[in-house]
Amino acid sequence: MDDLEHQLRDLAEWLDTPAAPDVVDRVHARLAAPARRRRRWRYYLAVALVALLVAVLPPGRAALADAVAGLLRFSGIVIDTSSAPISPTGSPSPLPSQRPASLHEAQGKLRFPIRLPTKLGPPEQVLVADADGTGSYRVVTLLYRGGVVRVDAFDGRLDPVFQKQAAGPGVDWVQVDGGFAVWIGGPHPLAYVDRAGTVRVESARLAASTLIWEEAGVSYRLEGDLTKGDATEIANSLN
Repeated sequence: MDDLEHQLRDLAEWLDTPAAPDVVDRVHARLAAPARRRRRWRYYLAVALVALLVAVLPPGRAALADAVAGLLRFSGIVIDTSSAPISPTGSPSPLPSQRPASLHEAQGKLRFPIRLPTKLGPPEQVLVADADGTGSYRVVTLLYRGGVVRVDAFDGRLDPVFQKQAAGPGVDWVQVDGGFAVWIGGPHPLAYVDRAGTVRVESARLAASTLIWEEAGVSYRLEGDLTKGDATEIANSLN
């Protein structure tokens, strides 16, 4: 069994695959639904496709590798099962061009609206990071509870922004506001991927439990010493 087949079987396990015929029927029944609901069922169909690929295709196929690579990306975050784990530092360096800002100033430097989780209230500190040539920032971070709970928001539709290595806890699917989210239930190495696609190991750190989701083209990471239920409630309170 080669590395690719191992990756597929590992992926099928943490995707918690539903029965393929039921998934297909449900997807067809919702083709006329609003865009957010259609996106939700496309993930179900992708899950069924992974199970089918594992069951019937021989290892080593290029198309199979492409499918795996695509399904390991979620909302601008790469979950990498092929590389050696990053060795996170105890005190990582800040993200590129990171600096504090007021909420009002941060909003003027971003290309997406800042939404606050009402369950947490106003942030204690706001950070913006990774500016482009026009002075627009790629990431905004909201810090709570002395910085041990954080919400990162960024445009995750195209390029990866964060990278989680394979070492550490498993991954579960949950739902936020009727759409899919990914729950990483414990500490895991995390690095930042800059605009050039380079993994910035100097910024690598050991992240706490994390919930990842996307709404209206904006991706979110909620990180902290939280249960899955608490994190989901916080995410659903985004306003």
